[in-house]
Amino acid sequence: MSTAEQETRSNRGAFAILFGVSVVSAMGNSGMWSVLPAIGREIGIPDVLVAAIFSLSAVLWAISSPFWARQSDLHGRKPLILLGLVGFSVSMTLCAIVVSAGLHHMVAPMVIFVLFLMARALFGLFGSASNPATQAYMAERTSREERTQSMATLAGAFGLGTVVGPLLAPLFVLPVVGLAGPMFAFAILAGIMVVVVQRGLPETFKPGHGEAPPRRGFGLSFKGEGAALWKDPRLKPFLIYGFLVASCQTAQSQTLGFLIIDKLQLPPMQAQGYITLAMAAGAVAGLLAQWGLIRMFAMRPRDLMRWGVAAAAVGNVIVAFAPDYAAVAIGFAIANLGYGFARPGFTAGASLSVGAKDQAGAAGAIAAINGLNVVFGPLFVMLYRWIGWGPFVLNAVILLGLLVYALRQAALRKVSDADPQEEATLASLERSDEGS
Repeated sequence: MSTAEQETRSNRGAFAILFGVSVVSAMGNSGMWSVLPAIGREIGIPDVLVAAIFSLSAVLWAISSPFWARQSDLHGRKPLILLGLVGFSVSMTLCAIVVSAGLHHMVAPMVIFVLFLMARALFGLFGSASNPATQAYMAERTSREERTQSMATLAGAFGLGTVVGPLLAPLFVLPVVGLAGPMFAFAILAGIMVVVVQRGLPETFKPGHGEAPPRRGFGLSFKGEGAALWKDPRLKPFLIYGFLVASCQTAQSQTLGFLIIDKLQLPPMQAQGYITLAMAAGAVAGLLAQWGLIRMFAMRPRDLMRWGVAAAAVGNVIVAFAPDYAAVAIGFAIANLGYGFARPGFTAGASLSVGAKDQAGAAGAIAAINGLNVVFGPLFVMLYRWIGWGPFVLNAVILLGLLVYALRQAALRKVSDADPQEEATLASLERSDEGS
């Protein structure tokens, strides 16, 4: 077998494992969120505080992601992927124990809220280690012209997990643990993936080769530049776009469960099935975008960022003024089709905007904004309590503004201008420089 064939086979096996890591992570998070509105109302935690459970974790995710990106440069990708999985499993186990105690009314609802907040915070602090390491691992093994597809595949893994998580969650709502059952199940799955990664993921990264990576904290600096992360001219437009898109998607997802419970006027446990189906429909639409339409039409980052926010805006308007449950589910699916375009678009665009040495830094930046946007979820839920259609109309306005931004901003317009063959040549030169 030639060296090229061996490398191709090794890459396929590694990508399959990383695909599994992403699926399990997404299953756990989407499965938890699908049952969280019902958990909050069963225990007696106010809706705004239910959304706020993710806030501390999100802040810690945003702060720690650049740090973990640097650690993956220093110590390799695989150890950081393992650390993230362990953090996910431990956090999910503790969340399940706390929720179980709340459902059995062992302590007051506000005590459960505080304990739940702290247990989830462990995910933000340690679970964030795997994301930048995974993206950097993928970027190192793909050429520039392949990167949009590989990022879309990785996003598709999250999409698949987002579909499966809410569908599996009700199966683990068992008599003894109740709504906490799905969290116990997802913690076990994460533990299994720890074993799979440890035994099966090849680590070819050699720490300490070449230049030492730049020090990356919340104010990340890149090689040759003193600008902070958020001011880096290569990444700033993509980070602005990505932060706002992720904020809109989080706001819509966090508000959906409460909207369905209120629109159907059913007890939380009876409405759970409807919430599950609507979330699954949205996730399937996102998966269709990431696995089907992007590949079918060979869409590049520039196209994805434009079409994505346009479709998401339409979906939000439909949800805002939906007369019944069916319209809510359809609007949510259309919006997620748009997010399924937009998020791989800005992720691949950010990756293409920097060289090989800064891939971990770019991945850390993306992970940070994907975590930080959750902080604003409670504000959208609060707006929903005041004006039912408010969060979705606000989302539509933001997304239409992003469409104008994607059409006019220079870096977002030009990210796909390079010829694929030229991009491949650039990638080869960057890898040679990295290897030296």
